[in-house]
Amino acid sequence: MSERAKGWIWPTAVALFAFALRVWHLGRPRSLSFDERYYAENAWSMLHVGYAQDFAEGAERKIAAGHLHGLFVTGQPTQVVHPDAAKWLIAAGEALFGFDSFGWRIASAVVGALTVLVLARLVLRLTGSLPFACFAGFLLALDGLHITLSRLALLDVFVTFWIVCAVACLVADRDWIARRLDRHRFWRPWQLLAGVCFGLACGSKWNGVYALAAFGVTVVAWEFALRRSQTAIHPILSTLAIGVPAFVRVVVVAAVVYVFTWAGWLANHGVYEHRFGHGYGDEPAWGSYVNQPTTGPWSSTTHALRSMWKYQEMTYRFHTGSYLAKQTHPYQSHAIGWLVQARPVSAAVHMDVPANRCGAAADSSCMRETLLLGNPAVWWTGVVAMVVSALAWARGRRWQDSIPIVGLIATWVPWLPIMHRPIFAFYAVTTLPFLILALALTLHATGQRARTPRQTYAAALGVGVVMTSTVACAVYFWPVWTYGLIPYEAWHARMWFGSWI
Repeated sequence: MSERAKGWIWPTAVALFAFALRVWHLGRPRSLSFDERYYAENAWSMLHVGYAQDFAEGAERKIAAGHLHGLFVTGQPTQVVHPDAAKWLIAAGEALFGFDSFGWRIASAVVGALTVLVLARLVLRLTGSLPFACFAGFLLALDGLHITLSRLALLDVFVTFWIVCAVACLVADRDWIARRLDRHRFWRPWQLLAGVCFGLACGSKWNGVYALAAFGVTVVAWEFALRRSQTAIHPILSTLAIGVPAFVRVVVVAAVVYVFTWAGWLANHGVYEHRFGHGYGDEPAWGSYVNQPTTGPWSSTTHALRSMWKYQEMTYRFHTGSYLAKQTHPYQSHAIGWLVQARPVSAAVHMDVPANRCGAAADSSCMRETLLLGNPAVWWTGVVAMVVSALAWARGRRWQDSIPIVGLIATWVPWLPIMHRPIFAFYAVTTLPFLILALALTLHATGQRARTPRQTYAAALGVGVVMTSTVACAVYFWPVWTYGLIPYEAWHARMWFGSWI
């Protein structure tokens, strides 16, 4: 078997293992959990009428009972506060498997498993080591935060997938251009594909734009360094020659894709104008054009795009305005503690189940929970590895070490200043692949630097300790990641810190 074939077969096997973990009892719990009540219902409405409608009073009870008629207020659009790309994927699962807990979660499970495959392939490209590629894939496959979000119809696992895909494309582009430095080339297929992926990331949730900005600058820096290493170049002219075409291929393409993710909204812009365009609550009217549409061959298109822009402004004010600033949530947390899993989120819980259901003591009880908690062995060692990567990059300027650092800056740092509204630790799932990448690169570099049998053994021992502790934690926390039925005492033993409750 060729090395190329092995490079696909083994990462795919790890991804299939990840999919098995994510799809196991995927429909449990059968009710809508946490913010699924928005995204699963939005997706079902989009599937049938092209846009998200308000759901009727008592819709969740009807859904739980399997009654799917009269769920929505016909013709009344709801105020969606996130773009539609991920919800269309959720809708695809619902179209294939029906509007039940399995149907609205299967897309997340598939995308979660595909993220494992893409990350493993990325590590293979960066290190040339198939064992380390599989090692990185297994860490993501066995992480509790990624598992739980891959088993819920939330948006963050989709954002994570598209960001990892985009970064993998940019790394492939660097390898591609490194063999073609004889001249500047406008046709850069990997950069174009990265733009598509970034557009889908932003089209799933707006925080994807930070990754677009950070890695957009990084890919220009990579190529500048490559060309400077080959020959003397003018810094300003060369930066422009590299940066302007890259901006078109990545940023402009991402913007176009982002607009296309709103196709359902644009096709039904009239219902949004009717409800929101004349003023909505404290929101001002969108303008006189709503009542007096312009005429001309492109008037319908420009009218729809103008309304979409107004709606984006309204959505931005929702996220940054006074309404959310007045809200609180028992599971909100500051981003400073996300990387060490200081305050996980309980997405679903069922307390006081009779003791005989799980073999608990007669004076105790059983319970179920879906806790959005990362695998401590992955997150805690990943944080240490990120520090090591930063030091290694500062010392040696190895381009590979820049990827986890830029990833951390793009996916975690932007949340640090936010203190005026509730935010949640599971947003950090977009940072997780970069922590794992830092860990894989650090351990691989340690092994590469080994010069004696003792050093080689120490490097292998480090990999073994991380892998063993990751598996042990996954087995231990599995019940609280998957809504498993366990005695209350067993659940409480897994709550290592008071902030986890």
